[in-house]
Amino acid sequence: MVMWVFGYGSLIWKAGFHYDDRLVGFIKDYRRVFYQGSTDHRGTPEFPGRTVTLEPAQGEVCWGVAYKVSRKEDQEVALTYLEVREKQYDKKAYVDFFTEASASSPAVTGVMLYIASPDKANKNYLGPATVEEIAKQIVLAEGPSGPNRDYLFNLEKTLLQMGCKDEHVMEIADNARKLISGDEE
Repeated sequence: MVMWVFGYGSLIWKAGFHYDDRLVGFIKDYRRVFYQGSTDHRGTPEFPGRTVTLEPAQGEVCWGVAYKVSRKEDQEVALTYLEVREKQYDKKAYVDFFTEASASSPAVTGVMLYIASPDKANKNYLGPATVEEIAKQIVLAEGPSGPNRDYLFNLEKTLLQMGCKDEHVMEIADNARKLISGDEE
């Protein structure tokens, strides 16, 4: 049985596991938001960074990539890796993945993804804030995986290369650039 994994954040540009195929596409009825705190990659427990999660949003789409992992051994390695990497994301879901906007049926069904939910059990969920507050937190945060701003700008760049203009990501990135250029004056 083949395993598919959907990436909508750093998994887009850095899978970190062996895969057989990589498809660009989208999932329906979800929106990408910078609501998850990162205390282990892009921030610290004292000053969390912000990374993206998904929230239900009827009628919206979230672009990303789906990775196909065929061999059982590769699946086990990928799952072990992802369970550590995505440990602050408290839910897994299985969704339909589309590669064409006009398609009525999905290209792949049962694609696994990780979600950081607003449930109380997720102690790192930060939730909504203004674009300016999110941008400021991202500009200032840094963790073991590097500056939070690198995550933001990599995500924006990768999405644009895929032909996806994610308004939430672009607005936060624009605000972050203004803050950074203001720091350097």
